Amino acid sequence: METTTTPLLSGRCGWLRRRLRLRNPLSSELSGAVGDLGTFIPIVLTLTLVSNLDLSATLIFTGFYNIATGLLFDIPMPVQPMKSIAAVAVSETPHLTPSQIAAAGASTAATLLLLGATGAMSFLYNLIPLPVVRGVQLSQGLQFAFTAIKYVRYDYDTATLKPSSSPRSWLGLDGLILALAALLFIILSTGSGTDRDCAGDGDFAESSPSNEALSRRRRLRLLSSIPSALIVFFVGLVLCFIRDPSIFKDLKFGPSKFKILKITWEDWKIGFVRAAIPQIPLSVLNSVIAVCKLSNDLFDKELSATTVSVSVGVMNLIGCWFGAMPVCHGAGGLAGQYRFGARSGLSVVFLGVGKLIVGLVFGNSFVRILSQFPIGILGVLLLFAGIELAMASKDMNTKEDSFIMLVCAAVSMTGSSAALGFGCGVVLYLLLKLRTLDSSSVARSNDDSETASHVGTLIALFLRGPLIFKFQECILFRLRKEC
Repeated sequence: METTTTPLLSGRCGWLRRRLRLRNPLSSELSGAVGDLGTFIPIVLTLTLVSNLDLSATLIFTGFYNIATGLLFDIPMPVQPMKSIAAVAVSETPHLTPSQIAAAGASTAATLLLLGATGAMSFLYNLIPLPVVRGVQLSQGLQFAFTAIKYVRYDYDTATLKPSSSPRSWLGLDGLILALAALLFIILSTGSGTDRDCAGDGDFAESSPSNEALSRRRRLRLLSSIPSALIVFFVGLVLCFIRDPSIFKDLKFGPSKFKILKITWEDWKIGFVRAAIPQIPLSVLNSVIAVCKLSNDLFDKELSATTVSVSVGVMNLIGCWFGAMPVCHGAGGLAGQYRFGARSGLSVVFLGVGKLIVGLVFGNSFVRILSQFPIGILGVLLLFAGIELAMASKDMNTKEDSFIMLVCAAVSMTGSSAALGFGCGVVLYLLLKLRTLDSSSVARSNDDSETASHVGTLIALFLRGPLIFKFQECILFRLRKEC
């Protein structure tokens, strides 16, 4: 007896099979899945200890987010904490309460959802010049790298994740030797982070390589297949129990009870003013625009800025009400996961399943394990993620583009504000374009008001962004004829 399937069901099954297809060996995808934990774990741990974040709800909801975004985008789309909200929550006095953190996350999410649903985010994506985006990425990557080096070099207070004045000791289960060993292991196994499918191919362009060349190629491919980040992460987990054996007694099985937060009008006001306002520009730049640009660089797949923006909005408008940490899609997380071998959405699906298991089995008691995780190992993972993100700026081939990028990055880093660096980068970009404007023919016009009108029109075109510049010659030709 023959069985038939409807075209709709067949199409859905085909879509799911494509989304669940591995593009790298399973070991590489699993290693890439933990590539952004160098950012995720420290922030989650600090918010849990300082602001009483519901760790169980955070793990469960971010696990669902990972699975959903992995299937939706078909790339290792990260789910990371909203860093500006987290920084305000734990660094300013008084600390933000869980309800105020949720209000800040929901406010940011509503803004991104509005920008995405109205098409404004796509307009911004096409408007912003590439050198400015690269400047934001470079500054974020270098800041990750600087923070990572501090993690490795200095002792940290686990409760606040702030460095102490004393350098990290060489010996011990969170010593400098352990961090350096993890660093050397990852460098020897992954090298500079080239594509694992092509490991070593660039050195063997000849049609008939020698036996020595073939042996070297096989060795490099074997080293690249080692899930280095996954191994380092599991070593860190084992060390948690060795450092504090009392963890076994404190573990309680089962998730915490879900509860809807009561958010007062005062919570909305404090959360929006203190945390959402500095977070919104960072989310627009790093969580949407930079992620879309980086996806095109790494996977040759340009994501829709509208879809990414709506994704961030929907995630937080659901999870924040249950006390989950506000999250977004970060370019640093995407770079870190790519750096350690993630090439498909299935990688973050694995990560999501792992978070669900931990959240459902251990609940909030898992914070006892995280509190003993070696900070030096987290620093090593974060270092590679930051360097990979910073290297996205290597395509700035002209001196003008590099100048804009470096000024934007410098202002972002010294001012500790991506929004400030972005604004300076856009102004510099417009000034350089106006400087090279061929307006000699316009200046010959006897009608000063007409000339001013033409110049104003050109400035407006510059403000609309790089996609309009390709029509500049045609517009100038028309202006010459009119004048």
